[in-house]
Amino acid sequence: MSSAEEFNAWDVRESGPADAAHRVLLLPGGLCSAAFYDDMVAEPALATAPVRLVAATVPGMAGTPVPQNLSMENYAALAGAFAAERGCDVVVGHSFGANIALEMAAGGHFAGRIVLLSPTFSRPDESKVLAVVDRLGRLPGIGALAWSAMVWVAPRALSGMLPPPRREALVAELKKNDAAYCRRSVRHYFDYLDHHGSLVPRLRDSGAQAWVVRGDRDEIGLTDDERAALEASPGVTMVTIPDATHMVMTDQPARVAELVAQVILG
Repeated sequence: MSSAEEFNAWDVRESGPADAAHRVLLLPGGLCSAAFYDDMVAEPALATAPVRLVAATVPGMAGTPVPQNLSMENYAALAGAFAAERGCDVVVGHSFGANIALEMAAGGHFAGRIVLLSPTFSRPDESKVLAVVDRLGRLPGIGALAWSAMVWVAPRALSGMLPPPRREALVAELKKNDAAYCRRSVRHYFDYLDHHGSLVPRLRDSGAQAWVVRGDRDEIGLTDDERAALEASPGVTMVTIPDATHMVMTDQPARVAELVAQVILG
C-alpha cells in the first residue's frame, strides 16, 4: 500500500454535529473495529454533546487494508496525520489503540489531550497468552499455524466479555481479522515494548495531558512501580471504572462516555 493509500485506509464511523467545536478520534483495540465504540458514542453524555466523534478502525485490523510498515511508530504517525486532517483535538484509544495514542503524543504527532483506555506499559503487563503466541509466531512453520488458531479462537474467547445485545455483531467484526497480519503486527508491538522497557517515562516525558483509564477487573497488568510513577506524573490522571474488565468501554459505556465528555468539555 502506498503512503497515499495508507492515508485513506481508515474505516470510519462519524457521529455528532458536523460543525462541532471539538472533534475526537476514537481508536479501537487489537482485532477490534470502530463498531466497538458504538455503545459508548450512543450514550447521552456524548450523543447530546456538541462534539464530533470520529471512530476509526486501525488499518489492518478487522480486515481493513494493511499498511506496509506495521511499527508502532508508523501507526502513530499515520494516526497523527489522520487526526490532523480531521481536525481532532482529543484522542481516545483502547488497548492497542491506546498505545498508538500514547506514541502519537510521545512521538510528537499529536499535541492534544489523550484518554488511554487500558493501555499496556510493559511486556510483563501484557496477556501471557498473547506473549506465548507471539513467541510461537516467530518460529518457522509452526508460527503460521499458531496464529491461524489464535484468530479462530479469539472471537469465541472474547465473546463472553461482550454485551449480549451486541455480542453477535461484535464477534462478526473480530472474525474479519487476518492471521498473517496479526502475526506481523503483534511482533512489531512486542518489539516496541521491549525497546522501551516501560512506557511510563515515555508518557510522562511527552508532556501530554493524559487520562489512564482501567477497569477494576482489568486483565492487563499494571505494576506497583508503574502505578506510583503514573500517579506522580503531573499530566496524568488515573481513573478506575468499577465493574469493568479490559473491555471497559463495552462493559461500562455510560461511565466512559461521561469521562470522555468531561475531558472534552470540562
